[in-house]
Amino acid sequence: MKTKPTHDERIRDMTFAKVYPLYVAKVEKKGRTKKELHQVITWLTGFDEKKLKKLIDEEATIFTFFQKAKLNPNAHHITGVICGYRIEEIKNPLTQKARYLDKLVDELAKGKAIDKILRKG
Repeated sequence: MKTKPTHDERIRDMTFAKVYPLYVAKVEKKGRTKKELHQVITWLTGFDEKKLKKLIDEEATIFTFFQKAKLNPNAHHITGVICGYRIEEIKNPLTQKARYLDKLVDELAKGKAIDKILRKG
């Protein structure tokens, strides 16, 4: 699935510091914890708490955030629809990575078990 260039640019230029509190609010509203959110982010990106905080404090863009990430080799197992896009069909690699994270946060907020969210392969 091809996304519009303006869509991809908007995602690329957004800061993780702007998105992160929205993720926290979404999962906490549904009874999940910030610790669980961090577990999901760490699984996808390889970032520990210290690195995650540094990227937030630096107001890293989504581009920089994923450029510094070591994407989990099982990330390609994240499939489904998020924000109207089928993740596995997104052609822009950065947009796809951002939507991977969106999907994981969505699954966490919907009550899916952590061991199911963290795809093992």
